[in-house]
Amino acid sequence: MSEFHGHGHGHGHGHSDGPAPMGPVAAKVVVGLLVAIGVAVLLGVIALWPGKPGVDVEQPFQSAQGGAVVTESGTVTMQNIGDCGSPSAGRVFTGTPLPPPAGAYECQRSIVDIESGPNTGTQTLLEIIPGPGQPDLRVGEKIRLSRQTVNGTTEYSFEDYARGVPVTLIALAFAAVVIAVARWRGFRALVGIVVSFGVLVLFTLPALLDGQPAIPVALVSGAVILYAVLYLAHGVSLRTSSALLGTLASMLVAAILSYATIEMTRLTGLSEEQNTNVQTYIQHVSITGLLLAGFIIGSLGVLNDVTITQAASAFELASLDRDASRRQIFGSAMRVGRDHIASTVYTLVLAYAGGALPLLLLFSVAGRSIQDVLLSDAVAIEIVRSAVGGIALALSVPLTTAIAVMLARPIGAGPSGSAPAVKPSRGGRHSK
Repeated sequence: MSEFHGHGHGHGHGHSDGPAPMGPVAAKVVVGLLVAIGVAVLLGVIALWPGKPGVDVEQPFQSAQGGAVVTESGTVTMQNIGDCGSPSAGRVFTGTPLPPPAGAYECQRSIVDIESGPNTGTQTLLEIIPGPGQPDLRVGEKIRLSRQTVNGTTEYSFEDYARGVPVTLIALAFAAVVIAVARWRGFRALVGIVVSFGVLVLFTLPALLDGQPAIPVALVSGAVILYAVLYLAHGVSLRTSSALLGTLASMLVAAILSYATIEMTRLTGLSEEQNTNVQTYIQHVSITGLLLAGFIIGSLGVLNDVTITQAASAFELASLDRDASRRQIFGSAMRVGRDHIASTVYTLVLAYAGGALPLLLLFSVAGRSIQDVLLSDAVAIEIVRSAVGGIALALSVPLTTAIAVMLARPIGAGPSGSAPAVKPSRGGRHSK
């Protein structure tokens, strides 16, 4: 068996990713499976590729002309509390707005310079009654204005705060830190993020809008993302391939569990306003299908994190101790995996609890029992989502570890200590 062992040793010195012998049967099986899955995914993309759905902009989201809302940029140049009802409110003007009628009510008045669109260089007046949910504008603040034409007259209203510059700076800071610490691999991971969003925007969402079944769309989308992200971030190697195969298998488990749990618990998703809007205005899209797709795609990040760690652990352990058996490597890597599972499980729960604080606060004000709160549709969705992700996560650890161990210490490489690990191969030793 030393001929394979010597082969593995030589590759361990040649590559930083640890031993990667391409000859063993396990390596051929894994590569063959990934190629076959890749072909199936490509066929799935072709079969599910959306046409041009041409979904109309529905009433709550359209302008007065029935089209998409058009926004322009503006800067607040004047702000005070005064009489409202000016004929200039929402209209385009230069100079001073027209005065309000006598005895008008008071509100927050803001003069805004229009800085984009056909009325660039002019101004408009925003009149806002202070209250919960209303914007509190300040002089010098950048905002977005919605522009529409009503009876031949252009009108402007407050749309949102302008966040382009701060969000861009935060994103650049994130990219700079990732690249500074992870260097070239960090840059490739950022490219993987761009690819992931591209898949979601160009394929997943249009396919769902086109009425394609949610589970195949989510599985194909997830597989494309995983192939791109893992190989971009971690390079093309047997170590990455073992993590990819483990993640793909775990994603399939997550899909089956998601379908079963949603059917068992009869979750509707209608407790969330955006899902209600989808059901009302895009009736051919299944809310249950959206939940399923969300469960599947949402599990990819945590699965990828764990599987790549397990694969790396197995290969590093095999590289550090040439005399270790497959059983010993598997046991050591599983100890790492158990710690990872424990930390990730409570990370999932705490992440949900942090994001759901407003919802939980409303439940507590309503005086409902903890049982009612936990079993309500809104909270139960996240409990089931976390449980499905946790089960898939736990199962991914031994599965990925086993695959990685078979590649890092192939069958035929020799058990621990039974043969010198560094001796050159002897071609005739095991010939029959």
